[in-house]
Amino acid sequence: GGSLVPVRHSSNQLRCCISLDCYFLFSTLIETMAINTAPIKWAQRSDSLYLTIALPDVKDETIQLTDSELHFKGKSGDKDYEVNIAFLKSVDSEGSTYKVLPRSIQMHIMKKEKDEEEFWPRLLQDKALEKNQVKIDWDRYVDEDEEEEGFDTSNLEGGMGMGGPPGMGGPPGMGGMGMEQMMAGMGGMGGMPGMGGMPGMGGMPGMGGAGGGLPEGMDMEALMKQMGQMGGGADVGGEGEEDDDDDDLPELEEA
Repeated sequence: GGSLVPVRHSSNQLRCCISLDCYFLFSTLIETMAINTAPIKWAQRSDSLYLTIALPDVKDETIQLTDSELHFKGKSGDKDYEVNIAFLKSVDSEGSTYKVLPRSIQMHIMKKEKDEEEFWPRLLQDKALEKNQVKIDWDRYVDEDEEEEGFDTSNLEGGMGMGGPPGMGGPPGMGGMGMEQMMAGMGGMGGMPGMGGMPGMGGMPGMGGAGGGLPEGMDMEALMKQMGQMGGGADVGGEGEEDDDDDDLPELEEA
């Protein structure tokens, strides 16, 4: 009978098998963790840009617009997407808006230099990135010579502002009231009792002459209440009280 001859694998063959296993494992991990680049459509007018991130049912989105760049991250389906672009020229982030719609995210981005009133030759600084990631939005496209009006922004009604942290209009619970408005509102409150000029400060009881002081039997709390009732300069009869006190003094005997 024949004998079995053991098959020996060389170390190179084993290394090759391990390398292939590792390759497929890492490939699977990379595919699972990969972040896809979201497709962009754009059109422009002399004063603004209209960008559309063409992804349906976007969730967990974060959008950051500066005067020079746009950064987006979000989920569509089971995949993660992102956008990281630098504009060809400056934009006005404070005056721009966006809205997440069922089939896309749409943005109306204002150009910074509105006085130039000219179309940009392209959207991005990076020509290669624009060629691969950005397409013309032919539904909103107009030629520079044929521009008659701005974009139809009815889709963006109720949209979000893109520039600056939220809630900068005033402290929470004040409905966006600024500090200037708040101070103006306080001006109409009529002031605190006794703050309307406090008439008769020189003629308060016991303060008009030498040897003054508070009248006998009147403590500081009572005096403060009396000052609070002065209001608009009503006559509180302080002088009459002084006359009564003088009548009670005994006559001085001649030496």
